[in-house]
Amino acid sequence: MERGFSDRQFQEAWRELDEPVLPGPWQLFTESMGIQIYRLYDEQSGLYEYKIYGGLADCPPELCADVYMDLDYRKQWDQYVKELREDTHGEEKVIYWEVKYPFPLSNRDYVYVRERRDLDMDGRKIYVVLAKSASVSHCPEKSGAIRVNGYKQSLAIESDGKNGCKVFMYYFDNPGGMIPSWLINWAAKSGVPSFLTDMQKACNNHHLFRKKTLN
Repeated sequence: MERGFSDRQFQEAWRELDEPVLPGPWQLFTESMGIQIYRLYDEQSGLYEYKIYGGLADCPPELCADVYMDLDYRKQWDQYVKELREDTHGEEKVIYWEVKYPFPLSNRDYVYVRERRDLDMDGRKIYVVLAKSASVSHCPEKSGAIRVNGYKQSLAIESDGKNGCKVFMYYFDNPGGMIPSWLINWAAKSGVPSFLTDMQKACNNHHLFRKKTLN
């Protein structure tokens, strides 16, 4: 499959920081802690796409982008990570990520590519990260985990004018298997705000992690 991302995809992501693009079918799913989550039902898959708008106080945008990109650090602060690494095969780089699911469900794993761009848009510093599933022969499916296909994510971050940042995230994946709808709803309603809270703590503690790894 095509590995790269287009300029247009980066433009579409950061523009949602200015004005949410939520045509008719998109519906407000939940709102809490200053975070709004919208969802759109996809008839073909029977699943939802999500758009999240919010912010992180006391987390500068560049730091937020750095923490999001730091795979080693994420293994420290994200309790749902079972395995996370970047694999290089020839000139190709992909990320392998296994996510813990509650018993008796099987874990899910992802193989994906991602790209970060630090944009200067008329003096505005905006950080955009795009990610999507990739199919590669050197990361075959393994027993005990269900491979997630169709994973797509966009993240755009910029300063909120104070000490924090504004955040937009688009998210879709197809977890496969039989997952009860209550769990999917819980993950979207509670899991996303919880993830952003954990991310904020991770931003606050990042300097300690870097100091430890440099020693």
